[in-house]
Amino acid sequence: VQLQASGGGLVQPGGSLRLSCAVSGFESNYYSIGWFRQAPGKEREGVSCISNVDGVTYYADSVKGRFTISRDNAKNTLFLEMNTVKPEDTAIYYCALGERLYYGSGGGGFYCPPYGMDYWGKGTLVTVSS
Repeated sequence: VQLQASGGGLVQPGGSLRLSCAVSGFESNYYSIGWFRQAPGKEREGVSCISNVDGVTYYADSVKGRFTISRDNAKNTLFLEMNTVKPEDTAIYYCALGERLYYGSGGGGFYCPPYGMDYWGKGTLVTVSS
């Protein structure tokens, strides 16, 4: 399984950026896939992910209303549209795929913990600065 993220770069605060992740070599229809990021000195965190089973999405509170996850199944490509970016969005962004689906306890919603992902691509650096 290979995942290749691209599209990172330098963007000014308030600007937009679109990340892409090309996926190959995975045959099952039961998986989740998403975007994660790691800022200097911080732990890797989930940004947004999507269940391939039912299309349910997850967004971290810090990006809700600003980022949008989408995919082109015909091209096996995952996207992350980043709008109204902030300096705190600066990080290395990774795409990852997991063979399990995770839901919060007590009927909680779908989410994608970094420890639950099985395949990782190399990251792409996003720097938000004026």
